[in-house]
Amino acid sequence: MSAQPQSNEATTPNRSDAGQIKDEGRESRLSFRRFAEHKMKREFKEAAIKKCDEHLKEFGQCAQDNGLLVVFRCRELNRRINDCMREHNSEEKFQAYLKENQEELERRTIRSKD
Repeated sequence: MSAQPQSNEATTPNRSDAGQIKDEGRESRLSFRRFAEHKMKREFKEAAIKKCDEHLKEFGQCAQDNGLLVVFRCRELNRRINDCMREHNSEEKFQAYLKENQEELERRTIRSKD
């Protein structure tokens, strides 16, 4: 009996295809523009947190006062925090923020020499 090894060509991607997929993934992760957008998104989120600071303090005090019952007794405060964050941290507002600050985004984006 001679056992022939079965071909894995159908299940194993071609080396060049796998390399290309890996390079594309790396390119998107290391893109300077994506990095700049990520940093601006983080700053945008921090600004939203500052705008909702009053609700956060109220919830924190409620949580301290109620311990394990925080889930039940502070539900309305939690809802206010979520509404505030949704209002100030929405994707639409972030896209508008990017448009307003397009010049800043371009400044932060390092371009490679062609």
